[in-house]
Amino acid sequence: MAMLEINDINVYYGAIHAIKGISLEVNEGEIVTLIGANGAGKSTTLRTISGLLKPKTGSINFMGKEISGVPAHKIVREGISQVPEGRKIFAEMTVRENLELGAFIRNDTDEIEKDFKMVFERFPRLEERISQLAGTLSGGEQQMLAMGRALMSRPKLLLLDEPSMGLAPLLIREIFSIIVDINKAGTTVLLVEQNANMALSIANRAYVLETGRITLSGDAKKLAASEEVRKAYLGG
Repeated sequence: MAMLEINDINVYYGAIHAIKGISLEVNEGEIVTLIGANGAGKSTTLRTISGLLKPKTGSINFMGKEISGVPAHKIVREGISQVPEGRKIFAEMTVRENLELGAFIRNDTDEIEKDFKMVFERFPRLEERISQLAGTLSGGEQQMLAMGRALMSRPKLLLLDEPSMGLAPLLIREIFSIIVDINKAGTTVLLVEQNANMALSIANRAYVLETGRITLSGDAKKLAASEEVRKAYLGG
């Protein structure tokens, strides 16, 4: 059984039919990526999984439990955490306070301290800036903070929305290698990314979204090699 199973969901923004009957699955331990042009519905899909949007029809099952329509804060308790597009850190709070908010559903103080250490091992720059206001961090550091904050809830499934957005190529490589490490340490990842090259290079499987529909899916390496995908998304 897949960890996450989406069956035929339809999502609307007002009158706009943003997601048109998509189905996909994520198995435990995988990195799965959704690629596609701007406005294809990638972020909408993640927001629907994390409970920020409600599908009009269709079902979303996580660990064998129906979660479509469950409020977002309860979905975090189920074990899904999202790193939103544009990072959405709390600018007026310190690095430490942002990370503490990531653990808002927990009260196992000793384990939370352990997870602080884990986040700082993964993102040493955050430890150096622990008392700094998050709004004063660079774009790359804010992305690291948003990822660290999501990890503080100990998610089984991490949703990443455009983690490379606005970052320099060197930093993008660093963020992606951290995503691989997080996955190797046992967290399943669903990644939405405009940088299709990078996304396909680390993913096990991929889905291609076009105007709210899945047009292609399969092994990430095979999709990266396919003529159709290369032409449309890889500048080939």
